[in-house]
Amino acid sequence: MRSRSIVLTCPFFSLVIKDPFTAFHLDKTVVRKYMKPLLIGELADDQPSFEPGKNKQLVEDFRELRATVEKMGLLQPNRLFFFLYLIHILVLDVAAWLNMWYFGASLLPFLFSGLLLGTVQDFDCASKTIVFQAQAGWLQHDLGHLSVFGKSKWNHWVHKFVIGHLKGAPASWWNHWHFQHHAKPNCFRKDPDLNMHPLIFALGKKLSVELGIKKKKFMPYNHQHKYFFILGPPALVPFYLQWYVFYFAVQRKQWADLAWMVTFYIRFFLTFSFFLDLKRLLGLFLLVRIIESHWFVWVTQMNHIPMNIDYDQNVDWVSTQLQATCNVDQSLFNDWFSGHLNFQIEHHLFPTMPRHNYWKVAPLVKSICAKYGIEYQSKPLLRAFADIVYSLKDSGELWLDAYLNK
Repeated sequence: MRSRSIVLTCPFFSLVIKDPFTAFHLDKTVVRKYMKPLLIGELADDQPSFEPGKNKQLVEDFRELRATVEKMGLLQPNRLFFFLYLIHILVLDVAAWLNMWYFGASLLPFLFSGLLLGTVQDFDCASKTIVFQAQAGWLQHDLGHLSVFGKSKWNHWVHKFVIGHLKGAPASWWNHWHFQHHAKPNCFRKDPDLNMHPLIFALGKKLSVELGIKKKKFMPYNHQHKYFFILGPPALVPFYLQWYVFYFAVQRKQWADLAWMVTFYIRFFLTFSFFLDLKRLLGLFLLVRIIESHWFVWVTQMNHIPMNIDYDQNVDWVSTQLQATCNVDQSLFNDWFSGHLNFQIEHHLFPTMPRHNYWKVAPLVKSICAKYGIEYQSKPLLRAFADIVYSLKDSGELWLDAYLNK
């Protein structure tokens, strides 16, 4: 009996691996060449080609939806959109320097500008720098997902420049971390965004109860919704990622990424050293990183922390993404503020889709959710922020109850 390759041609690959493979890659022919060494065996014709725990009809309908999306051209980027977006980021960077040059760097405007966060004032140097950093972060996210250019290599090259020179982080680290998250969002031990569980936070109802039953107490989790405001948004970027990205680049010998990172620090400290002594320059850098960290954490966690968090249940691709993500209501501000990550559901289902098309595919995604009785969650921005705290409070209380009584 003739058998077929698991990796490239068999129904098992088609039904189980095809969806994430299709979602993540632009040039699939090139990627298949790299997959050839991964062939570990062959599947006989009479073997089952679909796992019983997965919704076959949902998968097939989603593939029809993706085919429709491709025909509509929604996976094709509008380069003018991204060009103007890059220009607006660079204007903010230049404006920050020019405003400090023109208005000076007295203490009151310096501190006030930091407190204003995203408000762009004529004299607001630090806030412009913060907005620049946050918006550059969303742009590097677009490039990392191959959604700016039609060719993967162009996305990778420009990604190294944006995240390295404009942000001071390695593209290799982002790729390693973020695509694990997309493959298995909110799956404990597979999504690196959950690495804070259980050393700092108890995440998810089931996992929190499990910790309590096992009598594990690395932190007072019943108070985690309070210390989140200290160890979460203020600390992640300046006190963890700030040093970890250098460790990653050196450990993995990513010397090109490291070189791009160094150019960021040279540019930042040289340009602002004309106006600030070393002490205040370090203060500006720390202020920018702390407030940028708030922006980053609230936006990236509002779509995931309140959702289902569990071990990998080996469900189909579509269900994996939908149960782990929710949206935030659309508005011009929400789109800009979150880098269109308010459309987190669409982004996870179509990670290479240019962000300016999320709103176009959203009605189609809502339809398929309605057909299968899947809740399509979308909420106001402030409610999404509050739900992070509420979910931490709930899981902390579940942990305490299990810790004391089970």
